Amino acid sequence: MYNSMDAAKRPRTKLAGPYGHPFHPIAVTIPIGAWTCALVFDVAALFVRPPGFLELGAVWLIGVGIVGALLAAVLGLMDYVRLRAGDPVHRVATLHMVLNVFVVVCWAVSFFLRFFGEFNDSRVWTAVSDVVMLAILGVSGYLGGMLAYRYGVRVATEATQREGFDAANDLPRPAPDAPPKT
Repeated sequence: MYNSMDAAKRPRTKLAGPYGHPFHPIAVTIPIGAWTCALVFDVAALFVRPPGFLELGAVWLIGVGIVGALLAAVLGLMDYVRLRAGDPVHRVATLHMVLNVFVVVCWAVSFFLRFFGEFNDSRVWTAVSDVVMLAILGVSGYLGGMLAYRYGVRVATEATQREGFDAANDLPRPAPDAPPKT
């Protein structure tokens, strides 16, 4: 019987990654890394004179993060459409997506304000806004982890996972309440 959980584990298209190896979690490392480095550059710009090269680096890192986030969003959307509306996993995925869209929009606004020189006299504000946006991204990342590790979205089935433990299946198992052997 093929149910909504089975559908959530299978890619709709190979572009989303093969079964058991989704591309979305790989792609999210691009914006997370770029935006974290932008924060490092913004904090360093508070202490370095002249800070211009760090500020310019932060702008480009934010741009790289936005491009990476758009790629990750497309891949995540491919996984999202496999979820059945009304299931708890769909609600978590929707919140995950809404938070991510909000963060990308905030980073895009930050990029354009910086690119056109609106933040040049607000170095503390840029670092504070980076921290706030990364904190929201962290909440969204927690929800993404919940989708994968709790609900098993795009994770191989337990039967497939069992293949990695077949040799252990031949060993006698202790009783559930037995203390572990030392």
